[in-house]
Amino acid sequence: MINVISLGAGVQSSTMALMATAGEIDPMPDCAIFADTGDEPSEVYTWLEWLEKQLSFPVYHVSKGVLSEDLMKLRTAEKSGNIYSPTCLPVHLINEGGGQIGMQKRHCTSDYKIVPIQKKLRELVGLKRATKKTPILVSQWIGISTDEAHRMKPNRQRWIENRWPLVEMNMERRHCLEWLEKNGFPRAPRSACVYCPYHSDQQWKRMKENDPEAFEFSVQLEKDYQKTLSQTTLMSHAVPYLHRSRVPLDQVDFDPDKDQVDMFGNECEGLCGV
Repeated sequence: MINVISLGAGVQSSTMALMATAGEIDPMPDCAIFADTGDEPSEVYTWLEWLEKQLSFPVYHVSKGVLSEDLMKLRTAEKSGNIYSPTCLPVHLINEGGGQIGMQKRHCTSDYKIVPIQKKLRELVGLKRATKKTPILVSQWIGISTDEAHRMKPNRQRWIENRWPLVEMNMERRHCLEWLEKNGFPRAPRSACVYCPYHSDQQWKRMKENDPEAFEFSVQLEKDYQKTLSQTTLMSHAVPYLHRSRVPLDQVDFDPDKDQVDMFGNECEGLCGV
């Protein structure tokens, strides 16, 4: 069985990888896998480049493509003739009359994180086809901390066993930051697509002030995605927004003091925001 870290390149997974290199988590991982959506903040890519040089095991990069580009691609169903978007972002929706209609289903984590990682894992263990008799071949380490323990869930693949080393050591996210500081490492960034609808007001405000290019990219993506969904058959009545207020992103008055909602708890695979 091989031990593999799902490396999101955020605070928790980075700390976990560095702790493993330092011998504080056993056994030594065989490798780490970074699934790239193509839309992480620039600071995450800079951090990842530095991080790989600190680790005593290889980091494989996998990708299905650039998520923001694929969001704008439409397909036509052969049988029904319906026009649809095969890539779904968990945007906040209202109908054309202004009524809230919840959030769109989330396919991005599965399509751009889970599937590419599992494809690489199959390659690493030489598995072409799994059966009920296939033993556990991979211990997949996921960077969930105790303050996000509700995100823990078994792997859907019989041959992969999920492991949460930070939970085993009773570490919260703040403990990860403390460990990094104690050991002389820089503070890791938060890993998530720049336009992720799960961002808190604090994150949006920080981006707007410190990374205006990424913020403007998100503003334009919201507008483009609204046009894209309006061309679909079943979702043409729905208007998507990146912020839960369902107000255009460049018009939102971000209030981090009142924002206590961590929507990454909805990303129960534990592969984003870590």
